Amino acid sequence: MIYQSGELTVRKLQADDGELLAKWLSDPKVLEYYEGRDRAFGIKEVKRTFYNREHGVQRCIIEYEGTAIGYIQYYPLDEETRNAYGYSDDQRTIYGTDQFIGETDYWNRGIGSHIVQSMTEFLVQRLNADTVVMDPQAWNERAIRCYEKCGFKKAGFLPKHEFHEGEYRDCWLMEYNTDSNG
Repeated sequence: MIYQSGELTVRKLQADDGELLAKWLSDPKVLEYYEGRDRAFGIKEVKRTFYNREHGVQRCIIEYEGTAIGYIQYYPLDEETRNAYGYSDDQRTIYGTDQFIGETDYWNRGIGSHIVQSMTEFLVQRLNADTVVMDPQAWNERAIRCYEKCGFKKAGFLPKHEFHEGEYRDCWLMEYNTDSNG
């Protein structure tokens, strides 16, 4: 287990979680927001994408009241990402995170905010992050509202940043800074 916050548990991704990821990432409702509806994942794609990742990325399953409901990953920003986001000369400890709730029955219940808040607290308190960043697509107003509710602020516009459903989409760089939220 990585951490627990009330009814929420975040644990390391395990070998037998591949089927869960394949289920979630073949659901068009989930894919609309994460990866794209034209990129359904079978078990082979899940293994290649989620189990053969670079070092430094901690891949996790989110459980709510004992039920696996989603995925979250966190990582210290590498040099390439620091440069892309404008942090090349920044000495702060900066972590990125990406997440989705794969069980759509758990959407619109405030669980997403709980996930983002608890992960941000974990990164700041346990891993000494000074800043936590995310880069939601600009059209994803629901995610942006959630992140803003959790103390994140828009820090920069990233034009044509992410390939999604056949085109490059604009994203927002969103930051949580301990110096302004602490």
